[in-house]
Amino acid sequence: MQRVTAARVTADDGSTGGFDADPGQQGLLVLLGVTHDDTAEHAGRLARKVWELRILDGERSASEVGAPLLVVSQFTLYADTRKGRRPSWSAAAPRQVAEPLVDAFCAALRSFGAMVETGVFGAHMQVTSTNDGPVTLLLEA
Repeated sequence: MQRVTAARVTADDGSTGGFDADPGQQGLLVLLGVTHDDTAEHAGRLARKVWELRILDGERSASEVGAPLLVVSQFTLYADTRKGRRPSWSAAAPRQVAEPLVDAFCAALRSFGAMVETGVFGAHMQVTSTNDGPVTLLLEA
């Protein structure tokens, strides 16, 4: 998760999502990885943590200021690079497990009142962002 002033994603099918925060405001770019033992409960807990974590200016949370979020599925977060020169993706959940959990994460954020933009699951995407701080955190449910 990164604190940003702007974030945008363009998928290989041409669709885009993202935001430019109002001047003086911030939003969050969430790169979301899913592994084999993740559950809908994990997705909900993580969504609440993202929404309530006080990492914006003035030690405020996205929930306090209505900050926009861009969520991009990112299986490469589970790359294992301990052996050889090619990463292994075996720790990343397969599409049939991961996609519904990414959807559940986004749905949980929206149920809290978040404005959520997304990428396209499984697509080749270009992600741009303007980090603010910079602040980058690794969160686990």
